[in-house]
Amino acid sequence: MSINFSPELLTDDLVAAGHIIPVGVQGIFGRGPVFEDVLRRFDDYVTRVATDDKAVKMSFPPCLDRQVLEQSEFLDSFPQLAGTIFSFTGNEAQHKELSEAVHEGRPWTHLQTMTAVCLTPAACYPVYPSFSGTLAAEGRLVDMQNWVFRNEPSPEPTRMQSFRVREFVRAGSPEMVIAWRNVWLQRGLDILLSLGLPARSEVASDPFFGRGGRMLAANQREQQLKFEVVVPVISQEKPTAVCSFNYHQDHFGKLFGIHTAGGDVAHTACLGFGLERIVMALFKTHGMDTADWPHAVRTLLWS
Repeated sequence: MSINFSPELLTDDLVAAGHIIPVGVQGIFGRGPVFEDVLRRFDDYVTRVATDDKAVKMSFPPCLDRQVLEQSEFLDSFPQLAGTIFSFTGNEAQHKELSEAVHEGRPWTHLQTMTAVCLTPAACYPVYPSFSGTLAAEGRLVDMQNWVFRNEPSPEPTRMQSFRVREFVRAGSPEMVIAWRNVWLQRGLDILLSLGLPARSEVASDPFFGRGGRMLAANQREQQLKFEVVVPVISQEKPTAVCSFNYHQDHFGKLFGIHTAGGDVAHTACLGFGLERIVMALFKTHGMDTADWPHAVRTLLWS
């Protein structure tokens, strides 16, 4: 079957089917009932695959202690993506000024103050402070589904400002972490291929900021610290990353004081399934009506 690719066409099809609901801001939209049902079923499928790993389930809100963001060095590499939270803390006179400015269409953000929290920029960030100290001999493995915010508004439907990630985080010795990463790189690919998606894995890099960022990205690729599983969703030439694997080496171990049972600085890695992107890939590949999806795919998701 021939598939036409374009951001506009995918958006129009998803909106017409009621799978996404535009709200007037690029990269932000509502999700319809079928979209949410498919997302939940895919998430359940990942849970079934991961059962024997016995990961510890955690849950975090979509906001993060700003000190964790600062400590993580995210702002050194990705300042363009961060979302900090400001709120009004003024007096009655300043409130009157703010209200008048809003109603008159004038700037009013100078009347707000930065709070102690920010929007979570990566699903794994909330968990690292909980690892601080000495790990058990077998290390740690955590399983989460978290909301993530990235300040990159775009008309492209797969490039969202707010989205959900099913995330696994592994901490331990380098050997433990690399072995786990390699197992899940194949598992992640197998999961997506089993759903009839034309997925493939490739070495990737993060969107580091500025001229120095190009060197960081090249180093990341050279050391194969980041892999992505990609699927054509809006383009054949530039497929969309729907699954990401990051090996941080001892970066977070040093920043958050995480040590192995042997006393060495722990290494960490994370795996994230971009849940909305995977749902869009399924709709793009198999059609907007789930009743018409291949029997094998429906069996896996609706079993």
